[in-house]
Amino acid sequence: MDYLYAKEYLKSIGQSQLLKYYDELDEDERAQLLKDIERTDFGVLENIGAERAPLGKIEPIAPLGLEESARRREEFENKGLQLISEGKVAAVLLAGGQGTRLGFDKPKGMFNMGENKFLSIFELHIKDLCGVAEAAGRFCPLYIMTSETNNDDTVKFFKENAYFGYPEDKIHFFIQDVAPTCDFDGKVFLDEKHRVSLAPNGNGGWYKSLVSHGLDKVLKKEGAEWINVCGVDNVLQRICDPVFVGATVCGGYVSGTKIVRKERPDENVGLLCKVDGRPSVIEYYEMDDSLKNLSKDGKLVYCNGIILNYLFNISALDRAATEKFPYHLAVKKIAHVENGERIKPEAPCGYKFETLVVDMVAAMENCLPFEVSRKSEFAPVKNAVGNDSVDTARALLKENGFLL
Repeated sequence: MDYLYAKEYLKSIGQSQLLKYYDELDEDERAQLLKDIERTDFGVLENIGAERAPLGKIEPIAPLGLEESARRREEFENKGLQLISEGKVAAVLLAGGQGTRLGFDKPKGMFNMGENKFLSIFELHIKDLCGVAEAAGRFCPLYIMTSETNNDDTVKFFKENAYFGYPEDKIHFFIQDVAPTCDFDGKVFLDEKHRVSLAPNGNGGWYKSLVSHGLDKVLKKEGAEWINVCGVDNVLQRICDPVFVGATVCGGYVSGTKIVRKERPDENVGLLCKVDGRPSVIEYYEMDDSLKNLSKDGKLVYCNGIILNYLFNISALDRAATEKFPYHLAVKKIAHVENGERIKPEAPCGYKFETLVVDMVAAMENCLPFEVSRKSEFAPVKNAVGNDSVDTARALLKENGFLL
């Protein structure tokens, strides 16, 4: 893209402000700015002011509870181990975030959970996967989604630690796609005078990003039929859990999600339900009080709290990928150039555009809610102190026998 084309194009879409400082830039900076403009998906701006479709008929989905999964554990585990041993199961670890809220300026997966030794979040996940490989006799391919901000640090960290004992050729890194940020009037920000402000496009962009890097071909060449998608910040996350894989496949489902039973009506977790007969995740703020508080036999009716651990049939994903997943507007404090200076605002000043993996669930024909124990599989590290913090996660790791 050359300057004159960029100037006319931006004028036609009302984004001429992106060239405001062009005359001040050197040759390399001008080339970088034009490159950013060319790669920017300005179409996401159409989501500003767009009304979300109202929720349809909401119904509960009965989960596969702890008692039944325990009773059928051997059946499920054997099926899962068979599929893993045949190379039909792969995993994606969503690891594009920084540890900023933990006071840590590196990738969150590098954060040390140890007290008497160094034990990173990444190592916890990889050692868990090594245990699965030992039981199945085969390593699952692992695709780690990074971001432009943390990719280099992440790759270097894995190399320096010899991939924590996992085969190097079984780990594939890919960078998450980005979307522009903008002010509340839809004007795209400059991050620097020569850089368009671009941010990761949300955890729902993982499959599109994987495909855009050509890794879907690698995935299929390796023979994978199922893919387990997990978030990095749950340090008790079980990736490629054979019991979960087996339960989903034995039940004839094309997708599954691990859930924990919601403890109280006002707990801020997304819930797996049915909406108009299809599996859907409803965020806590979308559900009215009458549904939040609805109970039967002393238990909440809407209780399937998601923990960002999904299993998808890859053929079903390919069918769903033809659908246009919605972008969600996240109101954020966004560093940007203003009056020639880069500022870090103290109050929210604009939008980031994010796709969510929960919208992929809604595109599936069905979804198994697979209940797991909070104490053994749910220890998110989101905050420096308080709930879902480093301390609460460390306490749960110790309770589960980890030596820190």
